[in-house]
Amino acid sequence: MKRETRFQPSPETVTATTATAPVPAGPAAPPGGVTIRPVEDVAGIAAVADFFADVWRTPRTNPPYPAELLSSLCHAGGEVLGAYDGPHLIGATAAVFSPPGTGAVYSLVAAARHSDRGVGFALKQAQRSWALRHGARAMVWTFDPLVGRNARFNLVKLGAVGVEYLIDFYGPMRDGLNDGDESDRLTARWDLLDGGAHGTGGRDGEATASRQAAPVTRLAPDGGPLAVRDGDRIWCRVPADVVALRATDATAALRWRHAVREVFTEAFAEGFMATAMTRDGWYLLTPEATA
Repeated sequence: MKRETRFQPSPETVTATTATAPVPAGPAAPPGGVTIRPVEDVAGIAAVADFFADVWRTPRTNPPYPAELLSSLCHAGGEVLGAYDGPHLIGATAAVFSPPGTGAVYSLVAAARHSDRGVGFALKQAQRSWALRHGARAMVWTFDPLVGRNARFNLVKLGAVGVEYLIDFYGPMRDGLNDGDESDRLTARWDLLDGGAHGTGGRDGEATASRQAAPVTRLAPDGGPLAVRDGDRIWCRVPADVVALRATDATAALRWRHAVREVFTEAFAEGFMATAMTRDGWYLLTPEATA
């Protein structure tokens, strides 16, 4: 079962060891004291499975990525990477190759316990280095479009682009983060040969002026503006913290899900892509030709 990339703290530190040598993390060095290396041994893979279970708040007896699956993935030519602070596992990723001819790899999952320390960014750059060494030119993954911090990480810090909106992609999800919601996902595509970020380029400041001047086209479930259109640009707002909202008011979270879905599906049908996310929770959608 595929899941979106997340950079969400897990409830506890997980310990793991592996004898595999570290791999370069690409242009982003890991934070001080942190190493990133492939995980292939039985104990290390088991610890990664436990780590993912903790992040998604599922029992370790029923992890979202069982150890057997991760081991098979490695055997088939995929890659599992772990980020370690001393002996402690604080982040992990798993990726496989997409169909032959696409020149892409698919990131099944990525999670970091200390996203504020730059561990998540270093993990993605380590994934990028692995993919480039094996001839890939792009990386693809999915994420929840309502989680604004992940959108900003993916679209601004990494420089990926949201190219596809998937309605209820997984069907019902029974983990501790997504239960009670519909599993819409946004497909991100990252140009690995570029590897740079879009940068804010003044977009956060520009967004405020642009949105204030543009007409509101839809209202959000909280009564504020949901979407505005400024010529060939569409701005769409998401809730400040959908995970917390889902835990306290699942009905309100679902209303947000449907409202944002409507904006995105209509915009994508017109040929728009998600190209940025502001700090205050507004997506920027632009025509594909200008993205």
